[in-house]
Amino acid sequence: MIIDSHSHIWPNPECLGRAEQLSCLTIPRVERAHADAHQASMHPASISIVLGFASRLLAAEIPNAYIAKYRRENPRHIVGFAGIDPTERQAAEQLEQLHTEEGFLGFTLSPACQGIHPCDTRAMRLYERAQELQMPVYFLCGMTLPEAACLEYAQPLALDEVARSFPRLKIILSHLGFPWVEQLISLLAKHPNVYADVAGLSLRPWLAYRSLTLAYECGVIEKLFFASDFPVDTVKNAVESLYNLNKITLDSVLPAVPREQLRGIVERDTLEILELSHHVKPAKPTVGEPTSVSNKPSART
Repeated sequence: MIIDSHSHIWPNPECLGRAEQLSCLTIPRVERAHADAHQASMHPASISIVLGFASRLLAAEIPNAYIAKYRRENPRHIVGFAGIDPTERQAAEQLEQLHTEEGFLGFTLSPACQGIHPCDTRAMRLYERAQELQMPVYFLCGMTLPEAACLEYAQPLALDEVARSFPRLKIILSHLGFPWVEQLISLLAKHPNVYADVAGLSLRPWLAYRSLTLAYECGVIEKLFFASDFPVDTVKNAVESLYNLNKITLDSVLPAVPREQLRGIVERDTLEILELSHHVKPAKPTVGEPTSVSNKPSART
């Protein structure tokens, strides 16, 4: 089974405000991010985590109601993570309401795009409540950030205190913490409750190779989650890009990442690791329906 751990939808581009420059959400070639387009791009994934986004700083808000409606229509395939802005006065109350009334299983923050340090008191209140509710927090980093964003708040090491203070809170960072991949790897190695996704790497072969090689050599590759980064890419393309990772090592002395490690990323049970699997009962595939794309290696492993 393939689980897409990082995807986005929105009803119209106006929802993005100044966040339209955030690569985690869109790039110039993206035209549609509606729920139906997302559903069409999911194959061969069985389940997709759809991440919300909210930022007063960037005048952006992907409506949680839009994601909740999509989840209700596809309860066996869609998991919602609510977009929460810690600078809102009643953020903690909003988080609990979205969890109990709308079925959101986690929530999304982007300190850099919300203009708040990850250890700000307002954010720490959210983590405390989330730990009580057993709701994982997803930190959106982004390959590129809007001009108004605070780049210093995006550094993975800023989350060390969060991980120490809330050891039962599941923490996921997007894009392998780019551009601080080494920081992210140190964080993964130190904290059992910290994970990362590979969103955005399918379009950047050298970055993907370098990052995954480092993760493998440092012994943290098993803490990485598969992600399509829809609408930036589809599940199928992202899977194939991972399996083609070692093409870059052909006719060279560069080390290859073992194929079983790449397959481990693609087929990792993200929901089980995040202790959310009991909330979701995926439909069984119909007879003859493929459950994954080919993992035939195209380079030495």
